[in-house]
Amino acid sequence: MASSVRDELEAKLQRFEELERLMNDPEVLADPARLGPIVREHGSLAKIATRYRRLKELNAQIAEAEALARGDDPELKELAQAELPTLRAEREACWEDLLEMTTGGEDAHRTRCVLEIRAGTGGEEAALFARDLYNMYRRYAESRGWKWEVMDAHPSDLGGFKEVIVGIEGEGAFRRLQYESGVHRVQRVPETEAHGRIHTSAATVAVLPEPEDIEIELKPEDYREDVFHAGGPGGQHVNKTASAVRLTHLATGIVVTIQDERSQHKNRAKALRVLKARLYELRRREEEQKRAQERRSKIGTGDRSERIRTYNFPENRVTDHRIGLTLYQLDQILEGDLDPVIDALLDREKEEQRQAFGLASRS
Repeated sequence: MASSVRDELEAKLQRFEELERLMNDPEVLADPARLGPIVREHGSLAKIATRYRRLKELNAQIAEAEALARGDDPELKELAQAELPTLRAEREACWEDLLEMTTGGEDAHRTRCVLEIRAGTGGEEAALFARDLYNMYRRYAESRGWKWEVMDAHPSDLGGFKEVIVGIEGEGAFRRLQYESGVHRVQRVPETEAHGRIHTSAATVAVLPEPEDIEIELKPEDYREDVFHAGGPGGQHVNKTASAVRLTHLATGIVVTIQDERSQHKNRAKALRVLKARLYELRRREEEQKRAQERRSKIGTGDRSERIRTYNFPENRVTDHRIGLTLYQLDQILEGDLDPVIDALLDREKEEQRQAFGLASRS
């Protein structure tokens, strides 16, 4: 088992056991506000931590049985030799479970994430493509039974999106969507093109894990809040009350503006969620950079400046450049059938994790 993988699992187990102790602490039990986040974090770690703890137990039992099998006592030797195949088979199954659970990185267990889509180069056509990506992810979320909440949206003149931010919640949401971060390129004849020429434009996607409140402490003095009138397409839709909220994090300069709701209170709550997600992502990336040589993923860094995928309409083709995958199923993928692409990305990382665990390749 590679040291980086083992170190991550050890850290999870230590944190899980620390949370177990806190859940039995009378002071914590008497404070519901403190207990709630601890119980949620404990639950999110339970599956992987208990499995890893069992793996460690099995390793110890196997080492003991192997020592007895090499010993001089005939009866103990026979018992150990009879027990070893069962123990090794269970360890192999345990390894496989951990492999499945660790694929996708240390935030794979999170059930909530923030999806941000922005029009890139290409003007109005890029905004229309951003809308297509929005609809693709919405359909995919619906097929998975995930909760979909629009947090903020800035439509373009022709019905596209200059920017749209969505909160997603459901089992496996971040694990499966995290690979979508990056630049998505489209090649097609735009709706705005009168002469039938193929244009290339792009949109950027960012998928951020949404942390628990206990993980990112954000005090009112840490940010500046500005309240203003929300913009709109005009007429009756213009917001006549000061409900739009802009939060500026003083230490990092990160700015979040939310104006989707007519309620200032709701916009503030959404802005805080997005700000916490962006702060967590910043901290996560800083930690990854410190350990880049040890933990860099070969299927792509997730850098938003990295072109990850091309959608070619004339050929009905989607190409994921990170793993060299080409599928002639563009129409199906835009309808939300993203599993063939995401499963291929997960399989690639799983194979790399398999090697990190010291397991034989499946290929």
